[in-house]
Amino acid sequence: MGDQVSRFGAVELEDLPDDLRERIGVIAEKSGFVPNVFRALGRRPAELRAFLDYHDALMEREDGLSKAERELVVVATSGANHCSYCVVAHGAILRIRTKDPEIADRVAVNPWRADLDERGRAIVDLALALTREPELFGERHLADAREAGLTEDEIWDVGSITALFAMSNRLAHLTALRPNPEFHLMGRAR
Repeated sequence: MGDQVSRFGAVELEDLPDDLRERIGVIAEKSGFVPNVFRALGRRPAELRAFLDYHDALMEREDGLSKAERELVVVATSGANHCSYCVVAHGAILRIRTKDPEIADRVAVNPWRADLDERGRAIVDLALALTREPELFGERHLADAREAGLTEDEIWDVGSITALFAMSNRLAHLTALRPNPEFHLMGRAR
């Protein structure tokens, strides 16, 4: 694949429909680059819009989990699913939001054993239960999360984010999505 963004090619920002160009342009301006996921998914604009809408509904809301905890779910789920794109991209965001240059690596490499506080451990364990053995997911997992202090709303957040990134991880595998080089360095310096 060489330096390709995706095995299905990529769409440049200027070639996206106006609404997507504007929406992704804001992200590009803020980060300094266009994340490759948008370039890859841009080949199917309706799907990219739906993805962005659901992503933003889950990841940008003010209630429930903190924004750092939301990224923790993404990195744990993506680590368990061996999704390098999402681990690298969301690992950068997790490092920035937690101001911890090592947390994303610890969680991505082995989310089951990563050293986390009690709340973080409960969040990751819930996400992992739904990620790896969804057919066995049930009341025991919910009871453990509640016992650790997670609210019903926070449990819903973990489940919804885990589900969205199960889909996102599969799309990244399908497309052989390559992380932007910029993500690798973000949030690493103290």
